[in-house]
Amino acid sequence: MIKIGTYLPKKVLSNEDLEYLGWSAKKIFLKTGILQRHITVENETALDLAYKACEDLFSKYNVDKNKVDYILYCTQSPDYNLPNNVSILHKRLNLPNTVPTLEYNQGCSGYIYGLSLAKALINSNLASNILLVTTDTYTKYIDNQDRANKTIFGDGATATLFTKNETDKFGEFIFGTDGKGSCNLCVNNSGLSKEKLTLEGFEDKLFMNGSEIFNFTLEAVPYSIEKVLEKNSLNFEDIDYFLFHQANDFMLEHLREKLNIPKEKFPKFIENTGNTVSSTIPFLINDLNEKEVLKKGDKLLLIGFGVGYSWGTTIIEY
Repeated sequence: MIKIGTYLPKKVLSNEDLEYLGWSAKKIFLKTGILQRHITVENETALDLAYKACEDLFSKYNVDKNKVDYILYCTQSPDYNLPNNVSILHKRLNLPNTVPTLEYNQGCSGYIYGLSLAKALINSNLASNILLVTTDTYTKYIDNQDRANKTIFGDGATATLFTKNETDKFGEFIFGTDGKGSCNLCVNNSGLSKEKLTLEGFEDKLFMNGSEIFNFTLEAVPYSIEKVLEKNSLNFEDIDYFLFHQANDFMLEHLREKLNIPKEKFPKFIENTGNTVSSTIPFLINDLNEKEVLKKGDKLLLIGFGVGYSWGTTIIEY
């Protein structure tokens, strides 16, 4: 079993709460597949969510946190640019000074990148018990009148513990980047550059060119899946479950139909959380764990895709 702790903020934003944007609650659900999303309150940050996800992991699986010997931390909504947030998480968890930490900014493909880093660190004998944390609070970047983004994104965090037993079951990876699409999902004024990447009116808010991102996924995802199957010497029929980044239901269904994936092999976890960016795949795996859907030996194809553009794909044996 892949051990995952999770945390969702207590505040819930329902579709009824968003009807002021001009769509009925029913229409929002039909367009997104989302009924509600969890959002942070003013003084609640991605770092707070990350700490609570770690505590959930330690408690749920009776994990001795002092055995953690490496932390990987993925976020695109840091509390600070300096210092790195993972150092503050290290302090809050009260871990030994011998535990190294690495923070990276990757977004929707971040969990797959983290899996590859965990595998490499363990296989090179640099770590034995790796804590992979994903945490994002995109809702803090979204304008209250931005109907497209306001109805899709939610906040959340996950913490996954990896040991050699887990990484031995990791297959080969496929990654890709297309920087030409970087301006199609971005936040101006989120760093030191004053160069504007997006349209006027999005000076310090999340901008997403939904149609361009949709077109990107329709090209990148099928290609990446074909290549990862080839690299792992597997056929499409060998996969028991396809675990996609939970972007929105419209996009997921288009991809499922394009790839002819049976519904029973294509689980979702978006209806009550929305798109939680780097955390969608571990939230989905955790849900399948809790429902006891997955069984030993199942082959899982994982794929993350989005901001950057970036994408990552791998196959895990459960």
